[in-house]
Amino acid sequence: MAVKLILDKELKKQNISRYKLAIQTGIQYQIIDNYYKNKVIRYDSYILNKICSYLKYDISDIIMYEPD
Repeated sequence: MAVKLILDKELKKQNISRYKLAIQTGIQYQIIDNYYKNKVIRYDSYILNKICSYLKYDISDIIMYEPD
């Protein structure tokens, strides 16, 4: 079982850069970059909330579950 972030695909769809997302949400670029590259082990609800609020997304739009 795996939980996977698909933030990269969603940002590309909306033509939003990681830098712009970092500036607009007030989240450090390195943190956004880790979420973008799916390198996060423990998801921070505060970060996910800020990202979803800015993108006007539901959490299920940027996180997917892949069963084994």
